Amino acid sequence: LLPETASKEKPEEGIVVAVGPGKKTEDGKIIPVSVIPGQKVLFTKYGPNEIKVEDKEYLIAREEDILAIIE
Repeated sequence: LLPETASKEKPEEGIVVAVGPGKKTEDGKIIPVSVIPGQKVLFTKYGPNEIKVEDKEYLIAREEDILAIIE
């Protein structure tokens, strides 16, 4: 459940650190991602998963969670 305020909350901003090869279709083809490491992006507040690696926190997001690339 998302709180009623979720639709009013602003998206989060971050820098892409790494990307995977892309999304695999049902027939096995890979659709490449449209973002590259180093780009600044806006993403949905509740979309990414938080992880911690060597005392540093990261967010893992699907491309569908990325709202915009900031230039």
